[in-house]
This record gives sequence, structure tokens and C-alpha cells, in this order.
Amino acid sequence: MKNNSLFEKAISYHKKYNGKIEVLPKVSVKTREELSLAYTPGVSIPCLEIAKNNALLYDYTVKANSVFVVSDGSAVLGLGNIGHRASLPVMEGKALLFKVFGGIDAYPIIIASQNEDEIVSTVFQIADGVGGINLEDISAPRCFNIEEKLSNILDIPVFHDDQHGTSIVTLAGLINSLKLAGKEIDKIKIVINGSGAAGIAIARLLLKYGAKYLVVCDRKGAIYEGREEDMNDKKIELAKLTNPFRERGSLGEVIKDADVFIGVSVKGALSGEMVRKMADKPIVFAMANPDPEILPAEAYEAGAYIVATGRSDYPNQINNCLGFPGIFRGLLDVRAKKVTDDIKISAALSIANVISEDRIFKKREIIPSVYELKLHASVSEAVAMKAVETGIARVKVQKGEVFERCLKLLKRNKKRFF
Repeated sequence: MKNNSLFEKAISYHKKYNGKIEVLPKVSVKTREELSLAYTPGVSIPCLEIAKNNALLYDYTVKANSVFVVSDGSAVLGLGNIGHRASLPVMEGKALLFKVFGGIDAYPIIIASQNEDEIVSTVFQIADGVGGINLEDISAPRCFNIEEKLSNILDIPVFHDDQHGTSIVTLAGLINSLKLAGKEIDKIKIVINGSGAAGIAIARLLLKYGAKYLVVCDRKGAIYEGREEDMNDKKIELAKLTNPFRERGSLGEVIKDADVFIGVSVKGALSGEMVRKMADKPIVFAMANPDPEILPAEAYEAGAYIVATGRSDYPNQINNCLGFPGIFRGLLDVRAKKVTDDIKISAALSIANVISEDRIFKKREIIPSVYELKLHASVSEAVAMKAVETGIARVKVQKGEVFERCLKLLKRNKKRFF
């Protein structure tokens, strides 16, 4: 009955609005003079200036505050390969969140091909019109290749949210969970279940942050160097970086003595019995959507110390929306050329630091709410300053400048949108 109710509400909602975004003018054309400035003949002046100096695109056009949200529809939410047309409602939703929580004009781009070279070529051909590319819902392992190729040939940030966004917010939640449990990342055992885009990206970022003992599992069990069954280039690469003791076997076997479980897999993958095998004060991130690997109540009953999921109806939601609006706000504000691991870690730390120690230890909160304006402003500031510090920013900003600008923007948006 609940599902039927949601179906009716969702269908009615989307049909009523015919999509969730629209394009609105920034300028007035009430007079002939205004019209002649916005369009012909006045528009010819910036055109000629840009022809002489392409960098002026940032000054005279929407490029400075725009992002393409690109998908081929091959891995949409938990729905699978439903095609590019069926992915459009999700891309619209992403564009909505860019605007509401980042003040960014984002445009959904759905591509009628699942050939990685065709996707790369298409995005390359249109990328000059925006300041960043957000790849979305593209299946692994193609998503890694597409992101890497585009990052190499474009001079604007390319961000695959299913990889980078998920890994950043997961790291942020883990930083605070480890504070609560009194543990250090380089001294614990972490097991990740799921070797798709999210699982591999999480593993990579945790290793970059300092994790030493990390095991990734897929449907065949632990991934280890030398495994031959059901491997691909990305898993082979991952095997060289993880599972230092070459553990073999199922999730139920390698979970023994793990301090942290991170699930980006399927409903029911983790049992209460497995949680009981984990180390003291086990941390469980069951992030499969819409149904987690284990329900929080069952995990706590089995002895979990802290539990997070990907759902909004449970506490401690690991939600990509905590990251990408502020990340792109910061990248655009300094006209960054790319996204780096240093930027990802800075974003994760800024998300984690929004939660005070009082909230962590008294309220057992490890992750902020998407409605906390300070969150997005803090992320944008951290990203912008790291981009300046590492030399990938085209413009420099002063400390606190991006934070204040973003906070002012979000306060205005709050009155308009939420």
C-alpha cells in the first residue's frame, strides 16, 4: 500500500510540473535599448572579444557558473541499465540540487550511446559552454575510463558523482565515526562490499587518506592479487593496492575482526551474525539503495556501535548531496582546471568538521544535514582554497571569501526554495 501511495504521489508530482527545472533570464528586456544590448547588435561585442581571447568566456557568458550533468542511463540509481531517456528525471533532479544548494546552473545531458568513446567525444564537443562536467549513473568499469579520458583532454573539472561524491561523503562519515569509536584509520581493518564505481572509488580515497588494511569484496568474495575469476582491469589494479594479507573467501569469512563495514552492494548482504564477528565497536555503513545491506535496528541489535545508510528515513544518511553542490561551487569560484585527490580529501574533512564534538559524542551524529547552510559554504571554501594552494585555480581568492559569498547565496536561496 505504501509503495502504491508513493507511486501515485510521484507520478502526479512529475506530471504536474513537467520537469523540475527551467531556464530564467538574468536581465531585463523591457526596452529596445536593453534588447539591443542583450541581443543584436550589442551581443556582437563580447563575441568578437571572445574570438580574440577564449578565456573571456568566463567573464561574458554562463560558463563561469554552469555544469553539464551527463548520463547514458546505464546505471541509474538502483534501477540498472534503463536507458538514457529514462534517466532524465534523475538528471533533472541533480540539476535542481545544484541550483538550490550551490546556486549553480546545471543542464541535464542524456546521451543516446553507451560506447565510451562516443560519450567522451560528445562531451568534449560541447564542454566549452560550461565550467564543469558532472558524470552521473554510468556503469562500471566504463565510468572510470570515461572520467579519466575526459579529465585528460578537458581543462575544466570532471567529476563522476557515483565515484567521487560517494567516496567523499563516506570518508567524511567515517572520520567522525572513528572519532566516536576512538580508533585511527591506519590501525583498523575495513571491508568494502561492492566493486562497482562507488566501491572502487571509496577504496581509493580511503587508501589515499591513510587506510592500510582494506579488503574489497564482490559477488565472488574477496578480491586479492592473483585472483582470476570475474576480474577486470580495475579490479586487478585494486587487488594490488588492497587486501595486504591476501584473504580469500566470502564476505562472511573476511568480515571477521573488521572494524568497519562499508556496503555499496545489495539488500541483505550483511547479516547480524556477520556483525557479531566484527571487532569491538563495529562501524556499519550499509548504503545500498533503496534497501540497505542490513537494517539499522538489526545491526544495532547485533552489536553495531554506529550505523549509517543511504536513506533519508534513517539517521546518519550518507548522501552525495552533502558534497557535490559545494564542491562545484568552490571549483567554479576559482575557475579550477580539474578535480584532484587533495580536493576530495579537503571536501571530506570540511563535511566532517561541520559536526561538532558535542554532536558526535552526545547525539551520535556523524554526518550533517543537507539543509545546514554552513555545510555547503564550508565545502566550497575548502575546495576553492585547496585549488588555489595546489595551483589548479585560474583565479585566486582570499581566505573566507568563497565561504561568505556562498553563505549569502544560500540564504537567498532558502527564501526562494526551502
